[in-house]
Amino acid sequence: MQTVEPGGKGMERENMVSIEDRIPKLKKLRKRKTNRRLIFIISLFFLIILVIIYFQSPLSKIHSIKVEGNELIPTVEVLEKSGLKENQGIWESSLKQAEKKLEQDERIQEADISIGFPNRLNISVTEQRKMAYLSDGETLYPVLNNGAIIKEATGGPLEQLPILHNFEAGKVLDRMMTSLEELPPEVRNAISEIYYVPKKNDNLRIQLFMNDGFEVSANLKTFSEKMVYYPEIASQLDPDVKGIIDLQVGSYFRAYPSERDEMTEEAPPEH
Repeated sequence: MQTVEPGGKGMERENMVSIEDRIPKLKKLRKRKTNRRLIFIISLFFLIILVIIYFQSPLSKIHSIKVEGNELIPTVEVLEKSGLKENQGIWESSLKQAEKKLEQDERIQEADISIGFPNRLNISVTEQRKMAYLSDGETLYPVLNNGAIIKEATGGPLEQLPILHNFEAGKVLDRMMTSLEELPPEVRNAISEIYYVPKKNDNLRIQLFMNDGFEVSANLKTFSEKMVYYPEIASQLDPDVKGIIDLQVGSYFRAYPSERDEMTEEAPPEH
């Protein structure tokens, strides 16, 4: 009886048979890899061709620019400040840079520029809020929440906003705008006029005239904090008895002198 020792000829034949069985599979695997590489190279080639054609075609140029969200600043001015133009290469334009240019304008709070299909640009601007009007005695100029004064005089019907007197561009006006912005809309809309009336010992004193006929004396340091309670204070007063609501120190009401009081003061003393 003949035995086959390990590592003998019998084992070699088995190994030879298994390798021969695997050769067709290896050939198929190599062919697949080759086909994949060929497909990738061809696809990349056509992609490059398409990109070149695109950049040479009108599709890569800005066809139109749409501006939205602007009221304080004209559309023409938005386009000029952005530096974007029609027929300009859409990918040559720095949209982020254009946004920064627009946001440098004191009337614009935020700008967003996006690309619309196929070659349109959309410029969306969020403007600063109009908070009041500044009077110079003859003309009213819109004032924004950041304290910026719009140099162009307002035209058309006025919005229901306070009219400011004796204010100038600067820290006091900025503080006034911040205080107004902190007020609830119903309180802000109840203010008719605001006068800046500083004193030697109080350079932040203001005087308000309300739409309901009352007058308010306040200090800008505590104005927004105390003015929030104006509707509650006014509701406790007789609407037929007008006067001054003093919010500078604490909160109290002082009625205007009546006609009888004035006559009594003016009457000559009896002898």
